Formats: sequence, C-alpha cells, structure tokens
Amino acid sequence: MARTTIRNVRPWGGDPVDLSCADGVIVAIDPASPGAGDALDGETVDGAGLIALPSFADVHVHLDSTRWGLPFRSHTAGPSLREHILADRAGWREDAPIAEKASAMLGRMISRGTTKVRSYAQIDSDAGLERLDGVLEAKERYARECDVTIMGFPQSGIISDPPTARILDQALTLGAIDVVGGIDPCAIDRDPKGHLDVVFGLAEKYQKPVDLHIHETGTLGAFSWDLVFERVRALGMHGRCTISHALALGSNDERTVRTLIEQLVELDVAIATVAPRGSVQIPFRELVAAGVRVGLGQDGMRDYWSPYGDGDMWNRLFQLCWSQNLKTDDELRHGAYAATLGGRQVIDPAAPRPDALAGTPGIEVGDEADLVLVAGETLSAAVVDHLPDRTVIRAGVPLG
Repeated sequence: MARTTIRNVRPWGGDPVDLSCADGVIVAIDPASPGAGDALDGETVDGAGLIALPSFADVHVHLDSTRWGLPFRSHTAGPSLREHILADRAGWREDAPIAEKASAMLGRMISRGTTKVRSYAQIDSDAGLERLDGVLEAKERYARECDVTIMGFPQSGIISDPPTARILDQALTLGAIDVVGGIDPCAIDRDPKGHLDVVFGLAEKYQKPVDLHIHETGTLGAFSWDLVFERVRALGMHGRCTISHALALGSNDERTVRTLIEQLVELDVAIATVAPRGSVQIPFRELVAAGVRVGLGQDGMRDYWSPYGDGDMWNRLFQLCWSQNLKTDDELRHGAYAATLGGRQVIDPAAPRPDALAGTPGIEVGDEADLVLVAGETLSAAVVDHLPDRTVIRAGVPLG
C-alpha cells in the first residue's frame, strides 16, 4: 500500500505532525520528524510548517453563469432580482460555451483548495438543458480532482415559466441532477403553494434532496420558510433540505428568528450562506450554537449578477468572518469550520459532524485525505491574513 507522507504540518494550527495517507484517507498521524527524507514506500510532501485544514467545500456556486477568464464586462443589470435574472438570460449565450467557462472556474477553485462543490445549473424554457450539460462536462473533466453535485435551478420561476417543471422532470429522469432547486416561491412565482408543490413533488418522486434559494426577507420570508417546513415534516425529509441565502433570519424580530432556528434544528434543515455584503446578515453565532448545519459558498463569480468573485474560498471565508465581525479564536475557527466541514455536511447530511472545537476535526486517522495547506502563525492569523500561497491535497496526493 503506497503512502504519501505530508511532513511538518499543523492541523488547525496546532502542533506539527506528519500525516500519512493511503487509499484516499489519513492512515497515521505522528509527531513531526526532523528532516524531509522520503517515505519508506511512497511520496513525501514537505508541509513546511503550514496549517492543514480539510479542503474547502463550496456549497453555493453558479458554474453555469461565470465569465471567469473572459474580458471584464461592466455591470449593467438593474437593481431588482427580476432585472438580474433577465440580464443573465439575455447575455449568457454571448460568451464562450458554458462547458468552457464552467471548467475554467472549477479549475481555478480546485487550485485554491476547493474539492467539494454544489453547483447550480439553470433550467428553464430559455436554457433547456444546455446550461446543465455545460456544468456536467466541467464536472466530468475534473472528476479526479473534485466532487461536484449539481442542483437543477429554476431561476426564472416554475409557475411563471410553465415548461420548467417538465424540463426539470426530464433532467431527473436522465439522472443528470442530484438536487432539486427552488427560488423565492412568493416573490418570483407569486404562487408559493404551486412552486413548492412542484419542487417537493419532484424531490419525492425521484428521492432527491432540495435546495431553495430564498432571498425573501421579513414576514414574507418567514412565511415561505413555514411552508417549506410543513413539507419537510409531511414528507419525512429531515436532513434533506437546504435553505440558501436565508435572509429571513436577518430581517425578523428576535422571537420569529428563534422560532425559525428551532425548526431548522428539529428538521435538520441546512443553511448555505454566501456571506452577503449588505445590511441583512444571518445570525451565524446563534446558528452554530444551536447545531444547525451551516456551509459557505461563493455564489456568482464575474457574471451578469456581479463583477465580484475570484473562485477562492479562502477569500470568501475572510468575507464571512469580516461581515459577521468574528474576532475571537473560537469564532474564527467556527468560520473556518463552515467553509470546510460545515460545507461537507450541507452537501451530504450523512457526513461526519465532529465538534468544531474537538481536537482537529476532519484531520484524524480514518478521515478523508482532502486537505488544504495555508500559511499563518495561528489559525486566526491565517484567516485574517488569508495569504495567497496554497498547497492542495486530494485523496492524499498533492495537486499541481
């Protein structure tokens, strides 16, 4: 059994160790040995005292929308959500093919330490399965370097764009998507019952999880959440639902937010945040304390929605910590957990759920050997500085 030995790394910023990896998992952890000699039966990687973390998991990215690598395009979409949707619909065919753009961004993400991805792929009467096919091609191209799950995303609505339900059903019949998506059932379709009936009906028919893009705020957002919770209960879909953006948590009174969080815990509904820049912020500390699965994603990157985004989850982790005003070592560690192990738990509810403060979660004997090595005096310093140098380990083997 050939091994890769990663010498002199500091799991989560702790004491230096040597990690031995074989068959994609960590098989031994020993105190760091002097020198950088070869492993007895495999490759040796000099970790140079870097901090080792589980690799990043991006739980919310639109690989079918990115324009990464193309000439910079000025942002021209109007301020409303609908205007952004229409700008994307009007422009996406003007650029390079979806597979080319999605592959460029996915390769960039992997090079910066992401090996777990949940990507959206837009499905509607305009795109049909074309955008999905492009994401599938990128997924296949990087299958050895990254695990990609795909969510069929009805961004233009379902009730307001009637062919969409049929096309989603077709994609599920073909086995092309892993997650059934939805979006703002009140604000986009103005028919929350009809919208959620289709989403959860398809999820039940094909035994798939759901991921709902809910930007809705205030009492409208809380109302949509209650309808989602009703369906999760009725269908026994505990642990198989994600609410993305989740802005209702940052725009309601304390009592309503507490009730929403209690239901997230009861039904094991996950939260995917993109660390938004605006004034509406999810209560990250409260979610972590309650034990809610919270993952981090980059959303759109250099696309018709926003000129921002660079494919580097280390930078998005900094944005999460900065926007949430996370300062203490424990808080910064919780942020790093969301960007790594928390994301794994959103993508796969059966993934291990170690305590964020218990030893070196995700870097123990028997754990998957997908790692990212980053520079920093301590983990907190590393998060705050988010330096660009990176070593990426996939299944125990260094990439690049």
